[in-house]
Amino acid sequence: MTSDIRSASLEDLAAIEAIVESAYARYVPIIGRKPGPMLDDYRALIDKGHVYVLSDGGGISAILVLIPEEHAMLLDNVAVSPHAQGRGHGRALIAFAERMARERGLRAIRLYTNEAMTENVALYGRLGFVETHRREEQGFRRVYMAKLLDMPS
Repeated sequence: MTSDIRSASLEDLAAIEAIVESAYARYVPIIGRKPGPMLDDYRALIDKGHVYVLSDGGGISAILVLIPEEHAMLLDNVAVSPHAQGRGHGRALIAFAERMARERGLRAIRLYTNEAMTENVALYGRLGFVETHRREEQGFRRVYMAKLLDMPS
């Protein structure tokens, strides 16, 4: 199955919001409230050019929110629709984020995830991210991670 990653448009907003809701819904009872990505303003993020969508044969299956910073790319959100999980879409989006960071001359990607999302922490570790610290922020207990990128010579 082939997939295509592109910048999101406002026409994608409903699909993006549906993917985020379905991908994070299982964490609501674990965390005791909606996770941060469920509270984000995706219209504003799309307007700023920070949202990307992954389409496979059945339409949009996953989303990525990237925010360029001065010294690193913030991988703000990766969400894969539950029906499309296990197909490598998350890994494809993270590889895309790494390419985007390199193209901008950024030497690192940073991210944070809720510490209750233990499978995400483990996945990011397998992909080369290293935990840098933990902190409570906006009522969420977050794990911060970063990955240094090899830059082309």
